[in-house]
Amino acid sequence: MIPCEDFLEWLAARGVDFYAGVPDSLLKPVCFYLADHAGDKHVVAANEGGAVALACGYHLATGKVPLVYMQNSGQGNTINPLLSLADPDVYSIPMLLLIGWRGEPGTKDEPQHVKQGKVTVGLLEEMGIPWRVLKTEPDAAQRSVDELVAIAAAENRPVALLARKGTFASYTPKDQPSGDFEMTREKAIELVAAQLGDRDAIVSTTGHISRELYEYRARNGQGHQREFLTVGGMGHASQIAMGIALAKPERQVFCLDGDGAMLMHMGGTAIVGVSKAANFKHVILNNGVHGSVGGMATAGLRVSFTEIAKACGYPEAWRVEGSDDLAEKVAELRAVKGPAMLEIMVRKGARADLGRPKTSPIENKTAFTEFLSD
Repeated sequence: MIPCEDFLEWLAARGVDFYAGVPDSLLKPVCFYLADHAGDKHVVAANEGGAVALACGYHLATGKVPLVYMQNSGQGNTINPLLSLADPDVYSIPMLLLIGWRGEPGTKDEPQHVKQGKVTVGLLEEMGIPWRVLKTEPDAAQRSVDELVAIAAAENRPVALLARKGTFASYTPKDQPSGDFEMTREKAIELVAAQLGDRDAIVSTTGHISRELYEYRARNGQGHQREFLTVGGMGHASQIAMGIALAKPERQVFCLDGDGAMLMHMGGTAIVGVSKAANFKHVILNNGVHGSVGGMATAGLRVSFTEIAKACGYPEAWRVEGSDDLAEKVAELRAVKGPAMLEIMVRKGARADLGRPKTSPIENKTAFTEFLSD
């Protein structure tokens, strides 16, 4: 395995000193090392396309090769800026992409990663991006870094390193900023779900939120037909929920979102606001971190989602920090004309034994669509 310090020293020796990206579980040691050591030369971006744009700007100002990190699920967000800005046929901007390779063919992974893993290399090749798999043996790994950064600099083009699970040695981060809130996210989800009606629909965002909602239903012997578990497509849950709300105006539609997911495609909040969808109810579970991929800090504790929602046209938006007020606010959220938002402040972290949905995405979709059509 590669020590994070060594990896950053190899990059520094090649003049790479700026880093932007979206955290990934396979890259967690590097992400935390950057957060602790790179200062203002490291930016946790809202989404992967934004990270590519940050890298473009840094290169334009310095002439240096920046690094952009991501999970391969974020490749889709990068395609437009990579092809319409950084490509040699356009502005010809060099950068090193560090990509966590989830769903690599021949490995076991979650359903949402299988297809992405199959096409990861093909996408890079179709875009004309030279790539290497980052070896775990340090000398071989350093050669790959040196070769790719040299190509990026000489040819003014993006290049890519693919990192498998276990590529980087573990790293213990310093304390990350987080609010000392009363509720766990799981407890908040239980309290919200318990207040909803039998005909209310839920769209839950990627990661722990969907997993915790699924386990809540299972513990209570309930079916899972009332919720769409958005296991992929981080940041898009609110738009899925809005589409349902517009098609089913007689239903209350609740979007259970996370702060990282909300930030990833926050422009969707404006679209919801101007839609005037009276049955759209937005619940933000804000713990200030990218919890499902390791716990790196987001900007979630430094912005006001409720004020953003109001500025985007939500008639009502509230923030709750304690469980004593939550049931009352959920009832108020159900009763009020939307679109409306309830931001719930929760502690970071999840149970170590938190399970995963036992139903397939197709089974979830089938049950949910039948529920909506009833």
